[in-house]
Amino acid sequence: MSSQKSNTPKSVFARIGTFVFGEKDELFSFETVKLVLSVVVIAVAIRSLAYEPFNIPSSSMKPTLLIGDYLFVSKLSYGYSRFSFPFALIPFSGRILEDSPERGDVVVFRKPTEPDVDFIKRVIGLPGDRIQILSGVLHINNEPVKRRRVEDYVLTDAFGREQRVRQYIEELPNGRAHRILEKSDTEGQDNTPEYVVPEGHFFMMGDNRDNSTDSRFGAVGFVPAANLIGRAEIIFFSRDGWKVRFGRLFDTIE
Repeated sequence: MSSQKSNTPKSVFARIGTFVFGEKDELFSFETVKLVLSVVVIAVAIRSLAYEPFNIPSSSMKPTLLIGDYLFVSKLSYGYSRFSFPFALIPFSGRILEDSPERGDVVVFRKPTEPDVDFIKRVIGLPGDRIQILSGVLHINNEPVKRRRVEDYVLTDAFGREQRVRQYIEELPNGRAHRILEKSDTEGQDNTPEYVVPEGHFFMMGDNRDNSTDSRFGAVGFVPAANLIGRAEIIFFSRDGWKVRFGRLFDTIE
């Protein structure tokens, strides 16, 4: 019986495996590389087309979202743009299978002035809306948005000192209600000019109204529909330092 090696061309998987693991483990390497590549492809497909994990790096969405929250963001909600894919590797303009967000949705998007940066805010203004803040009260199309005072929100700093912040439940014109924080009605962007939302754009605001860089500021401005990544759906994990916040696990995001 001949001991001569077969000259049959190797598959791409086999060649990759041989390069990584050597000739002796060719069968093992073929199956291993095939499995690893399959897992990578499936993971990228899910992340690009279905759900992407996202973590909260700032306090701009308190009390709804906290630093250390980990979310699943649904990319199925609004269709797909080039920002739906890792590193925007598939370049195309606009959106495919497009569906518009509703007022009150919490959305992850690419910052218009820095398209490599992810932001998360709440949709406040739709195309054609007129948005203004007067004495801390949100106005949409010249009508003040309903809000009612509830218990103070208690913030604790690194030294254990407590600070109480006014908390309201704000009800948008479509009936969507959420909590907001308002330290003052006279500071920062508590009195603004009127913003008219252009066609194909959205006006975003953080729920922590006096501590949020959002569409009220030129660094963000109006957000084009093409920059939307997806709707925040559920908190799958949350931690405060090394402490797990078990009470927040699997909370849906309103």
